[in-house]
Amino acid sequence: MIREILQYGHPVLRQRCRQVTLVDSTIQHLATDMLETMVDAHGVGLAAPQVGEDIRLAVIDVSHDPACVSLLKVNGEDVALQSIMPLVFINPHLTSGQEKEFCIEGCLSIRGIRAEVRRPMIVKATLPQLDGSVLEVETDGLLARVLQHETDHLNGVLFVDRLTAVAKVSMRNRLKRLLEENAQS
Repeated sequence: MIREILQYGHPVLRQRCRQVTLVDSTIQHLATDMLETMVDAHGVGLAAPQVGEDIRLAVIDVSHDPACVSLLKVNGEDVALQSIMPLVFINPHLTSGQEKEFCIEGCLSIRGIRAEVRRPMIVKATLPQLDGSVLEVETDGLLARVLQHETDHLNGVLFVDRLTAVAKVSMRNRLKRLLEENAQS
């Protein structure tokens, strides 16, 4: 089922989400709905708060571009990107490399705004799966960026919070207009 994607200004987008302690049929159905919603919206990632659920669950699928990563290790082994996509995980834990880069980001919850965000190039992620297994992922490129972006959502952080001071100033009026538009819908 396609769910409504909440927009900038909705309070749940600013909440630190609750840990998932039990994976039951409700969580399974939510994950399926989130995947359908993400695909329908032409996104590469979606976090539970974006569909109104304040739990630490996210989905990612960057398989449309297998060349979007140059490094992908899962549980210490080199793997093909398609072998882990779509990626559905709960309660993620990320550690980041020191080297950072700027790249353009957008968000399904902040329509029409894209901006350069500086993030670590490489991340190591512990990603508990719905079946109880755990993936230890080390990656770069688009997958690293989306993992960071979706984990930020689970912590109540939006990509616009990560803009440089100058970019935040230049974005202020556009974000204010979005808040006004979203308050009226």
